[in-house]
Amino acid sequence: MLGMSKVLLAFSGSAQGGLLDVNPGLMIWTVITFVILLLILKKFAWKPILDSLNEREKFIKESLEKAEVAQKEAEKMIADNKASIEKAEEEAQKIIAQSREYAEKLKSQILEESKTDAKKIMDDAASEIERKNKEAFSSLKEQVAAIAIDAAEKIILENLDREKQSKIINKYIEDISKN
Repeated sequence: MLGMSKVLLAFSGSAQGGLLDVNPGLMIWTVITFVILLLILKKFAWKPILDSLNEREKFIKESLEKAEVAQKEAEKMIADNKASIEKAEEEAQKIIAQSREYAEKLKSQILEESKTDAKKIMDDAASEIERKNKEAFSSLKEQVAAIAIDAAEKIILENLDREKQSKIINKYIEDISKN
């Protein structure tokens, strides 16, 4: 054991060294250990770590690209929906305008038909009244003529005959109706 401590002392330089003392043997072994560790890491760990990082980077990049495509599609769909809504609103306004126009035409047509029907009824009523007046006047004329003939017959029984009396009375009634 004693021999081993001498070897360690020989590598460490001095047995009395402090923390900040430079020991060339320790430094060489540290560099050799570091280089061996780097070679082992390079052979076994760096490639899988780098491959994993590259795959992760590729996955993130693809995810971002997919997100951008999805966002563009969503924006396009929103724009299409807005256009569809605007088109539907325009069509609704057209339908409302056409309905109002149709209602106005229908209203005008109904009013015109009502006026025409009312005028026809008024004309028919006036014609009927005029016809009834003519019938009544004709009937009244005949009655007056008959009464006049009867009266004149009684007064002038011997001077005139019935046919002459009717002609005179009818002529007199026509003269009266003209006035």
